[in-house]
Amino acid sequence: MSVCALTLILGCLLLFLGDISKPAEGCTCAPSHPQDAFCNSDIVIRAKVVGKKLMKDGPFGTMRYTVKQMKMYRGFNKMPQVQYIYTEASESLCGVKLEVNKYQYLITGRVYEGKVYTGLCNLIERWEKLTFAQRKGLNHRYPLGCTCKIKPCYYLPCFITSKNECLWTDMLSNFGYPGYQSKNYACIKQKEGYCSWYRGWAPPDKTTINTTDP
Repeated sequence: MSVCALTLILGCLLLFLGDISKPAEGCTCAPSHPQDAFCNSDIVIRAKVVGKKLMKDGPFGTMRYTVKQMKMYRGFNKMPQVQYIYTEASESLCGVKLEVNKYQYLITGRVYEGKVYTGLCNLIERWEKLTFAQRKGLNHRYPLGCTCKIKPCYYLPCFITSKNECLWTDMLSNFGYPGYQSKNYACIKQKEGYCSWYRGWAPPDKTTINTTDP
């Protein structure tokens, strides 16, 4: 084998090894309806961030946000008063960046060893950007649907396969989310035992819900 060929092979090998040694970049999250984000979280609060501190743990550190809790929607039995929210300091590891003393946020997260953790794959939104229906969902509707399953539809045809499913089609028309169903609908269990989408301004009356919506 010639020196040139050997050099080329070694160069390709070094490039290959260099590529596989790089950490994965970016953070990829599956779309989640706000109701699913609510039901799958240990903690759901409305809060204002009043401080932050970089903690020296992990390869990139952990950001600790100090929050002033305005209201709790879920998690009373886990941690009735939240003072700190933890997230990865690096966005490539799904860490979330929040503004201090600027906005009120809806924050969802998980409790681990007495601490609340959140990230880009959790539902984090500025409060003023939530629709009226989403705010009503937090207070009344989403808890009614936690036994239901919201089934994403990415391409046609797609169908529900059990009576506890609601078909979520935002991805078909909005190239992602949030779409119309995310902003305006909740999937709620009916007295007959099946789940269906609900849209409206008043607390749901199970005798008048239009089960064909949307």
